[in-house]
Amino acid sequence: MVHAADPVDESVSGAPENRELVMADAVTLSGLIRRREVSCVEVMDSFLDQIEVHNPAVNAIVALRDREALTAEARERDSQLASGQYLGWMHGFPHAVKDLSAAKGLPFTSGSPMFADRIAEEDDLFVKRIKSAGAIVIGKTNTPEFGLGSQTYNPVWGTTVSPYDNSRTAGGSSGGAAASLALRMLPVADGSDYMGSLRNPSAFNNVVGFRPSWGRIPETGFIAQGAVVGPMGRTVTDVAHLLSTMAGPDAYAPLGIRENPAVFTESLARDLKGSRIAWVGDWNGYLATEPGVLELCESSFEVFEQLGCRVEAALPDFKPEDIWQLFLRWRWWAQLGLIDQYNDPSLRELMKPELLWELEHAVTLSALDVTKAAEARNGWLSAITKMFETYDYILAPSAQVFPFDKNTHWPETVDGRSMDTYHRWMETVVPWTMAGVPVAGMPVGFDDRSLPMGIQIIGRHGADLDVLQLAYAFEQATQWVERVLPPALRVN
Repeated sequence: MVHAADPVDESVSGAPENRELVMADAVTLSGLIRRREVSCVEVMDSFLDQIEVHNPAVNAIVALRDREALTAEARERDSQLASGQYLGWMHGFPHAVKDLSAAKGLPFTSGSPMFADRIAEEDDLFVKRIKSAGAIVIGKTNTPEFGLGSQTYNPVWGTTVSPYDNSRTAGGSSGGAAASLALRMLPVADGSDYMGSLRNPSAFNNVVGFRPSWGRIPETGFIAQGAVVGPMGRTVTDVAHLLSTMAGPDAYAPLGIRENPAVFTESLARDLKGSRIAWVGDWNGYLATEPGVLELCESSFEVFEQLGCRVEAALPDFKPEDIWQLFLRWRWWAQLGLIDQYNDPSLRELMKPELLWELEHAVTLSALDVTKAAEARNGWLSAITKMFETYDYILAPSAQVFPFDKNTHWPETVDGRSMDTYHRWMETVVPWTMAGVPVAGMPVGFDDRSLPMGIQIIGRHGADLDVLQLAYAFEQATQWVERVLPPALRVN
């Protein structure tokens, strides 16, 4: 395993010119643009060059727009700056939107052949906010079909692979976003998460993903489903800044958090001495884990203790198998939005087996099943709330396996144990989804094959800033993103 004290001597390779721009963290790049020390055209050219060099190997960015049109938009951003019009901290940033979300005028396929020709007519709310902050949308990032499964492949755009080993998956469902960040093809990225889709690909690509508290980034309606959108980046500070752009109340989101998101642009430095952290690990052997996963995560305890925290093994008073059963029903219910397509034989035959499995169970649900699932979710929330009366944070592995072969749709066995569903090997992320709490997916090191892994830092509902502060302190002590670059960015 690679430990925090191991020296890493890696120079940077990449696009031939202005490499320092793509390697800069997003907040630094933002300052360079605002002070007009670099033009938006130069920034756009640098990132497009980086995409041209590295994207063919990983297939992370799809539906890339015409370079001439993007350069023209970057030139307009420069004109705005020259006239004193500054749109925000993402002014002139190239940005690609995950292909589960709508960006006006761009393909909106959700990775499904049913929607291969669909073009978005409007922007999703968070996309509007990113554009209002000055970003230029250059294309989309790849995702599994309808985001199902932590393996980014689909019949529309193909497979996205990990920059750390091109024979292996980038994870998912925000696999395209994570791989783009790892190869410095984007300054920051948006993602979404139901079952670890901001956390698992962050682990598989050695970047940072943040699943916000449910309601932090507006979701329309009156039902707190499991899915959220959230930010990804190469530094915790960058992620916090993107969260500040995506978050904030909206009239169409009555259950949303009303806190001013500007708090996330302030310094994340904080004294953490005395903080108590619970480690749930594999839930006393309940979760199957690939050898090396737990050991890498546990190697982080020394860092947390050096920060003044106390880490100890502890579990909430709730059976993990009951959380899993509650999750299954809740997720089946969520898939019923596709019931019209399922009922159309010509469209149903286009669905991948995992989606069919979800819908075949979904159509059997009764109102009583959903009511019982809601009661169980309330019980789980009570248990986790009580645990937070003792502990300030919880730690858990971000994944149960290391990045696996890109041609494997999902691991059927983990450490000799059979997986009974297509997503059972991702169960480590489920409890925190069902509690609606904030989770930072942080890099935690590499195994002997140089494959990355991550750890989840979990906090109370609404305590997004607290989680980001601990994540920031951990990042400053370890610096995994900067210390271990993907092979394609290294020179000997």
